[in-house]
Amino acid sequence: INGAGAAGIAIAKFLMDFGVKDVIACSSKGIIVEGDTRFTAPQQELAKITNRGMLRGTLADAMQGADVFIGVSVANCVTKDMVRSMGSKPILFTCANPVPEIQPEDAKEAGAFIVGTGASQYANQINNVLVFPGLFRGALDVRARTVNKEMMMAASRGIAACVSDQELSVDYILPYAYDKRAHESVAKAVAEAAVRTGVARV
Repeated sequence: INGAGAAGIAIAKFLMDFGVKDVIACSSKGIIVEGDTRFTAPQQELAKITNRGMLRGTLADAMQGADVFIGVSVANCVTKDMVRSMGSKPILFTCANPVPEIQPEDAKEAGAFIVGTGASQYANQINNVLVFPGLFRGALDVRARTVNKEMMMAASRGIAACVSDQELSVDYILPYAYDKRAHESVAKAVAEAAVRTGVARV
């Protein structure tokens, strides 16, 4: 994960909630590693649960052999050579806006298997509008006292459920931003999770 502000830290923790074991986060100072006092307090906390191999170095070092790159950082910080250094069939989610960490066509040319960006002109747009209408609808429908981790995870599964095995392709891994099916699927999943975890009031 490149970019270790609020978004990058939250993404790292959320992926680990889903069972991802090996996460390496980077900031503008390089790979975040436990014991390195150059990093902010939240980044040092993150270092206690990520990068258990204690890798040090730059973003380029972190990307070597990596399966997935998630960017919530700055434009044009990833090169074709960095993509080529990744594992087989690498996946890149380059979410810097308005210009991604690497242009999708360049990432594909360098061997990327799947690319998603925050921009609507490319395939696999990653947009939080897929989450929020349904998340709040589901929470409000059952008068949930809070939005807990289980509800957020249910929202993710609700989005994923909108793409069938028959529809799934490298250029269609999640529904389009304004697909109403996603809002309905997320709302239902979130409401059910709220009831299941005891935070619903109806």
